[in-house]
Amino acid sequence: MSHTEKTPADPPTTMGIPPDAQQVSEVFVQLVDVVARLRSPSGCPWDRQQTLESIKPYTLEETYELLEAIDSGDDELIIEELGDVLLQVVLDAQIAADERRFDLIPVIERITEKLIRRHPHVFSDAHAETPEDVRRHWDHVKGKEKQRPSALSGIPPALPALAHTKKLSSKAAKVGFDWPRREMLFDKLREEIGELADELFPGGVVPDVPASVAGQVETDEPIGDAAQQSRIENELGDLLFVVANIARRWKIDPEQALRKSNAKFTARFRYIEDQLTKVGRDIRDATLDEMEALYQQGKAKENH
Repeated sequence: MSHTEKTPADPPTTMGIPPDAQQVSEVFVQLVDVVARLRSPSGCPWDRQQTLESIKPYTLEETYELLEAIDSGDDELIIEELGDVLLQVVLDAQIAADERRFDLIPVIERITEKLIRRHPHVFSDAHAETPEDVRRHWDHVKGKEKQRPSALSGIPPALPALAHTKKLSSKAAKVGFDWPRREMLFDKLREEIGELADELFPGGVVPDVPASVAGQVETDEPIGDAAQQSRIENELGDLLFVVANIARRWKIDPEQALRKSNAKFTARFRYIEDQLTKVGRDIRDATLDEMEALYQQGKAKENH
């Protein structure tokens, strides 16, 4: 191999090169103009009716659709969903401008200034060799910018619960409130499982019932006592909190991990449906044994 030939580990030479300034200006201005037109008196009644409050569910929906697109690895889909997220930013700013609150200019200026300010190792004379160094710089600058009453402040309450737990425990860990060794979390997990079992079963003894598809699916009896239901919810929440902390200590995103499991289950379940459809059967008419066999068949195909 010659000295000029790159190995697969070499970084791409195109990293960090911005798009053509004139082209990006033209397409961005066109997008801004289109959104403004939609909000104008001669535009779209639906768009004119929106407020920052009413548009929130769509912003959340588009964010999750982008995550799904990224998980799929489909570039065309990612492009489409990134565009939808960008639309939300431009539309929110246009709504605010129409309400005479602010426009898109300070939105862009603020984020640009923030990125420069929080990366002193790039735009100033600070030094950072590792992602941990970068995180320390970021947290230091952010701490000076935002004087918050608690080390736990600044977590968006609308975050999904698992993501909220990760943020919460990460902030606590930054000030030293964490288990000394991550393996200790499994002792805590066993403790929480035991406390949940105490609420679910007499004497806290979990019945020894091996996992199997044999037999009929039983109807689950509801919890009749409101106080007991509240205790069970508390214990189950504590258990999930520990699971999210295990993910954090092993540098795993619990939301991403659960999304992957959901996607796996969806693919395997659809495999069951597809295989039954091929032989002219409806999944509702299949036995549990048949569905389980097809589920395992679909699972096996994933590894080939």
